[in-house]
Amino acid sequence: MDAMAPSSVSSLTIRLVAPQEYADAGRLTAEAYRHSYEGLSEGYLVSLADVEGRVAQGEVWVAVDGDEIVGSVWVPRPGERLSPLAREDELDFRQLAVAPEARGRGVGEALTRHVIALARRRGARRVVMNSGPEMLGAHALYLKLGFSRLTEREHPIEVEPGRFLDLRAFGLDL
Repeated sequence: MDAMAPSSVSSLTIRLVAPQEYADAGRLTAEAYRHSYEGLSEGYLVSLADVEGRVAQGEVWVAVDGDEIVGSVWVPRPGERLSPLAREDELDFRQLAVAPEARGRGVGEALTRHVIALARRRGARRVVMNSGPEMLGAHALYLKLGFSRLTEREHPIEVEPGRFLDLRAFGLDL
């Protein structure tokens, strides 16, 4: 299957974000993080909303239900990495976001399964990501899908100047 081809799960379609959707996908990402994390600065929220900037560095996939974007995830282009967490032959993903009103409908699982499928098609040996300590629902999803903690890769990460998070690292061997 071509990495550009849309994939559907249930009533969701997962496809690359279109330029005219950057603002909507960015608002969704910022709102999802605002809903899950306390005390995010306006600067960080602006960076979360910068889908155009993420597309310049990788691929942003969106989950669409009807004509509404309900989730998104950022992955690197084939052969590249988004973060220092990823190593050779690993595909990392970042900023998995589900609209607060769409949570509990399988959107996060569908996006994560899509990332796993991309990794397999690209020949990666592992999928990796970081997740905030508060994201217990996401951690449960990752564990359900077969991910395990990579505690040896965990350390405080500066997410914006002067703001550090003790992110959890997860990996799924393919």
